[in-house]
Amino acid sequence: MSNEIVTTQGQSTPSIYASPLQPRNFGELMEFAKIAAGSGMVPRDYAGKPQAVVIACQMGAELGLAPMQSLQNIAVINGRPSVWGDALLALVRSSPICDDVVEVIEGSGDNRVAICTATRKGKKPVVGRFSVKDAQNAGLWTKPGPWKQYPERMLQMRARGFALRDAFPDVLRGLITAEEAQDMAIEAPFNPKPDADPRQSKKKAAANVSLDERARESADRFVADVKAASSEDDLEKITGGDKAVKLRNYLREKLPDLAVDVDKVVQEKLASFEVERTKEQPKPAKKAEAPDDLEVPPWV
Repeated sequence: MSNEIVTTQGQSTPSIYASPLQPRNFGELMEFAKIAAGSGMVPRDYAGKPQAVVIACQMGAELGLAPMQSLQNIAVINGRPSVWGDALLALVRSSPICDDVVEVIEGSGDNRVAICTATRKGKKPVVGRFSVKDAQNAGLWTKPGPWKQYPERMLQMRARGFALRDAFPDVLRGLITAEEAQDMAIEAPFNPKPDADPRQSKKKAAANVSLDERARESADRFVADVKAASSEDDLEKITGGDKAVKLRNYLREKLPDLAVDVDKVVQEKLASFEVERTKEQPKPAKKAEAPDDLEVPPWV
């Protein structure tokens, strides 16, 4: 295994934060991690945990973040790494393939809806929406904390996360927003309790399994269609359809691990088109050379 630290210099995701401190190998990174973990100036998830600091810095390097910015912007929530929404937007806007990101909130009261429109250069805009009704259906609207204190901000973060992940999966490497990760249910040990009516419990479990299984089957078909896409336009039609958007939103809410896998397949397919486009660029023709035994006119 190489000791060199992986960065994104020269790739499609430039560093958005200039930093004089850039560990050049694993030894330097480990030394930095020990200092940072014991400094008292890092988030509590990294305090006293140099190994976690190393992983966060490596993840940040792949995104284009400097070491300290990686620690400030990459959060571990419910055991999952994620990026705070403002850093997510900064990463996308700093990318050379980003044309524009526009965010608005329309309506009032319970009719409010946050809309984020993200546009890649040369591509159609991708629109992410999250409404008060969506938050109510997900059980978020009455949740104590940020949803009560800053409801419009939380609507904005959800719409932003959906739009940016769909439009720039290659830039974000499948990471979700920390605001979204905070709302995911914490996995608890299985500890079944006796139900007053076993028949009702079985019916409820069957209904839930049926819905999730249908989503998994739909995800399998979606992944197969993505892998079979023959062009970027085909991929855009497959991922931009209403059914595809609803399916991916459901996966993010109910089956987040599967959603990450699906996002990764879309990212890899998009990256393969980028590689093919690079290969197809014509090479400059070589100038024919005259044989040594022929006299070359001076004007040639």
